[in-house]
Order: sequence, then C-alpha cells, then structure tokens
Amino acid sequence: VQLVESGGGSVQAGGSLRLSCAMSGYRYIRGCVGWFRQAPGKGREGVAVISRSDGGDSEYYADSVKGRFATSEDNAKNVLYLQMNILQPEDTGMYYCAADEHPPPDYGDSCLTYEYNYWGQGTQVTVS
Repeated sequence: VQLVESGGGSVQAGGSLRLSCAMSGYRYIRGCVGWFRQAPGKGREGVAVISRSDGGDSEYYADSVKGRFATSEDNAKNVLYLQMNILQPEDTGMYYCAADEHPPPDYGDSCLTYEYNYWGQGTQVTVS
C-alpha cells in the first residue's frame, strides 16, 4: 500500500489549495480514509475524514475547518482530495493522508482519531 500526497504549497491568507492523495495497492471498500495535519511543535490532528459503510459515505471535519474544507474521493482513480478554502495562517502544517480498512462500518467521526495503518509522506501547506 502506498499513499502519495501532492498539491501543497505556499498561499496567502484567504486563498485556496487542493491536496490530492493517490492510493495504490489499496481499495477503499470499508473503514476510514482521511486527512491529518501537524503544525510545528504541535501534535497531529484529524482534519477531514470519510467513514464508509454499506449505506454509503459520510464526511466528518474538525471544528476548525468546518465550512472551509471539503474532502472527496474519485473511486475510479483511487484518489482522495482535500479542497481547502479561506485558508488561515493557523492552517499551516504538514498534511498527511491516511487509510485503514479495519474500523467498523459507520465508525463515524471516530475516524478523526483512529490510529491508521497506512500513511503518506505528507505535503507542506504554508499560509501567510
């Protein structure tokens, strides 16, 4: 399994970026996928996740990004996206995508804090 993020960069406050996570060797049939970030000197936090169940997908977001960030998946391409709008300096950090098929269906917002098996190498986002 390999997860590769791209799309990070430097942007002014109020701007937008779209991150991509190409997932190879992994088919998101169940469990959780999502985006996490780590700011300098801080712990890693869940930003946006998708919880998959037989009834479909549900997205969950950290309170700090609700209304500004949106995650989605292109199932045909096996790519996860994070659209980030109205970026603020506090959004600065390394962004990682993660995936794990073990969480039960309807795991819900617990996907934001789950200990994932698979991680990408990260992509830097800097907002000034």
